[in-house]
Amino acid sequence: MTEQDQPIEQDIAAAKVPHDIFLSNLIMNHMLLFAGIATFGPSYMMFIVMVPIFSILVLAYTFYRSAKVKREEDEFVYIHWQIARRWSKLFAGILTLLALVALLGSLANQHLGLMKEAVYAIIGGLGILPTLVAVLVLIVIESDSLHHARMGTLPKWARSRFLGEEES
Repeated sequence: MTEQDQPIEQDIAAAKVPHDIFLSNLIMNHMLLFAGIATFGPSYMMFIVMVPIFSILVLAYTFYRSAKVKREEDEFVYIHWQIARRWSKLFAGILTLLALVALLGSLANQHLGLMKEAVYAIIGGLGILPTLVAVLVLIVIESDSLHHARMGTLPKWARSRFLGEEES
């Protein structure tokens, strides 16, 4: 992409979409919805299952849509979808880690007789804490990507990764 190939407003709007979707998942779903449901107490904890279901749907849509966007149609929009896909893969891995730790903690409680409090500590320290840190870090990273999309630019690492250009 050269200086003459500056994206038009339509391309900029299309390039912002994957970042808006991913940030909405992180902020509205994993922070606000989770905190809102948890605030109401134990009687509403059954609704906490909405958080991972919504997140899985959003991640699946991001993976599907980023696979469908064609590089030939618009390189700028394509690369921004691939950036969102890259961070979505990382976040899906973090959520998988959380689910795995929760499953192992539950199994340790049921089959090994591990105390309920110890299981909560393990799940909190090895599952929930890394997820919360990842959410905060990904919000910062994805906000930068959204800024690049708004300005009609690409991050240097994305130019080298997706366009094969040398970083200067």
